[in-house]
Amino acid sequence: MTYALPPLNALRAFEAAARHLSFKLAAHELHVTPAAVGQQVKALEARLGVQLFERLHKQLILTAAGQAYLPGVSDGFRHIADA
Repeated sequence: MTYALPPLNALRAFEAAARHLSFKLAAHELHVTPAAVGQQVKALEARLGVQLFERLHKQLILTAAGQAYLPGVSDGFRHIADA
C-alpha cells in the first residue's frame, strides 16, 4: 500500500511550532533557522490547502484547521517513538 505523505520535515516543523507557538523556538529545537521552519510550514499549508497558523506580528495562533491537524501529527510521532 502506498501513502501520499507530507514531507517529514514539514510535519516536524509544524508540530514543534504548534507546541511552542513560535517559529523561533521550534527552529532552536530542530537546529534550523526560523525561516526554514516557516518555509516548511508554508509548504505543508499549501499541500493541505489550509492555513494552520494565524501569523500576527511575531505571534503564532493555531487556526481551527491547525488545532484539528495537530493531534494526528503528535500521535503519529508518539507511535513512531514507541515502536
